[in-house]
Amino acid sequence: MIWVFLGSFLLTMLLGVPVAFCLALSSMIFLIISGDIPLHLIPQRMFTGMDSFPLMAVPFFILAGDLMNSAGITERIVRFSTALVGHIRGGLAHVNIVASMFFAGISGSAVADTAALGSILIPAMEKDGYSKSFAAAVTASSSIIGPIIPPSIPVVIYALVGSVSVGALFLSGVIPGILIGLGLMAVAYVISRKYDYGTKRPVASVREFLAACWGALIPLIMPLIILGGILSGIFTPTEAASVAAGYAVIVGLLVLRTLKLSDLPSIFYRAMLTTSTIFLVMACANVFTWILGTEMIPQKIASAITSISQNPYVLLLLINLVLFIVGCFLEGIAAIIIMVPILLPIAQHAGIDPVHFGIIVVMNLMIGLITPPLGLCLFVCCSVSNVDFVDLVKAIFPFLLIEIVTLFVVTYVPGVALFVPRMFGY
Repeated sequence: MIWVFLGSFLLTMLLGVPVAFCLALSSMIFLIISGDIPLHLIPQRMFTGMDSFPLMAVPFFILAGDLMNSAGITERIVRFSTALVGHIRGGLAHVNIVASMFFAGISGSAVADTAALGSILIPAMEKDGYSKSFAAAVTASSSIIGPIIPPSIPVVIYALVGSVSVGALFLSGVIPGILIGLGLMAVAYVISRKYDYGTKRPVASVREFLAACWGALIPLIMPLIILGGILSGIFTPTEAASVAAGYAVIVGLLVLRTLKLSDLPSIFYRAMLTTSTIFLVMACANVFTWILGTEMIPQKIASAITSISQNPYVLLLLINLVLFIVGCFLEGIAAIIIMVPILLPIAQHAGIDPVHFGIIVVMNLMIGLITPPLGLCLFVCCSVSNVDFVDLVKAIFPFLLIEIVTLFVVTYVPGVALFVPRMFGY
């Protein structure tokens, strides 16, 4: 019966059914076939999956990012990034990557990063002599930094599922996110030199640099407010998310004056749709994971992995392989909800810190967003840039490779992820 359950899930995934409905349909099929479990369990478990106060951070972070983006902060971040790294060979590629690193502190969403920066920088890069596929590859590969550098919606979900400190997890993503950015810049530099991409730009003058800094100051204060408030104990992560949304409203309406009251309904509507999608996935995934638990699937998978080796290094390699394969087919938040209850006990039994394991999980699943066949950021980038999917996959390969290398550095050198949390006493 369990094979019918898992088979129906895989079949609906291959047919292109949205992941929430894949989870719900396969769960319903299992309950109907089993016969001894009432169907009213489905809405009950769905509600249980969303009945958590910390989850309120998710809609507020989504709303804050949408408000800041609608307020025109993307252009300010691009100008600041241009003043910072625009003079390096392959300047606009570096601007794209650095802008993604700064944008990560605002949106916390890889898809939002891809759409916002791609619509501005891909046409600009193409006009400056870069191939369209290269420009799209830089945009997609750098967008995964969004959920790694805080704030991050997947990190909040992992913290809830794994009962781990949100503050510690936020801090653990800082150095890995910067390492990914530097690795992508190195690849972009080599490719730009090889193909003579980009127009050589002069170093920004002191006056231009200070003007760019001033323009980017207000939006870049938001991540400091979020982290500072959480670390100082002034507010919880959930309260930090609501403070960030309030700050975004004030900045957009009163400081920058790039938002109008008439813009708010559409912004709230988009945030509501995104939140509803995430919560529906979480609700259906809770039914799915409950069935996995009753059928002892986590214990069987754990036994299968640990039967291969008890060595923590080998276990980490096997876990990374499992997550990488899952990330190629399953949306990140659903994958976290399903896989973390299975894999976290294995990691803890092997002596792996749950905070360290959390950043491994998030990094791995975010890399899945740019990995074929179902990498969501690849499809978004194709839509924004009108690049052929196959051309984009070919162009993104060197960037994907450096991100996998960075993942293994973080995996096998725990201090990379844990240095900043330990510095703050976590």
